[in-house]
Amino acid sequence: MGHEVWMRLALDQAAQAGDDVPVGAVVVKDGTVLAAAHNRRESDGAPFAHAELLAMQQAARLLGTRRLTGCTLYVTLEPCPMCAGALVMSGIDRCVFGAFDRQYGCCGSVYALPMDPHFSHRVEVIGGVLEDEAGALLDAFFARQRASR
Repeated sequence: MGHEVWMRLALDQAAQAGDDVPVGAVVVKDGTVLAAAHNRRESDGAPFAHAELLAMQQAARLLGTRRLTGCTLYVTLEPCPMCAGALVMSGIDRCVFGAFDRQYGCCGSVYALPMDPHFSHRVEVIGGVLEDEAGALLDAFFARQRASR
């Protein structure tokens, strides 16, 4: 299957984020979805409840290992520094994201942490998959936030 199919599943997750920034993520291995999550920072009152971290944690539990070798993370927004670091530390093979994050994105926009040659593991990164759809979800969310102030 193409990247768009898996990104649509991540977009479905993002749409479930409620009062959180609409970011969704899925972890795929060998054509099978291992985990899916959306941001839960606000609902859980947890600063680390990013969609990427939640999905990778679920996948690791399912696989019975902290190493996500052979897996791809699909996420609707370019990972932040924390999540980009988690990509490296998990040993995941690939990260495919939708919208670029010019403020915090650490998979190419602000910094390219997963590709930094100083680390012993580098992650393949593909950005801009269904970027318009992912960006539209984010734009609508922030427009609602501004209107409610």
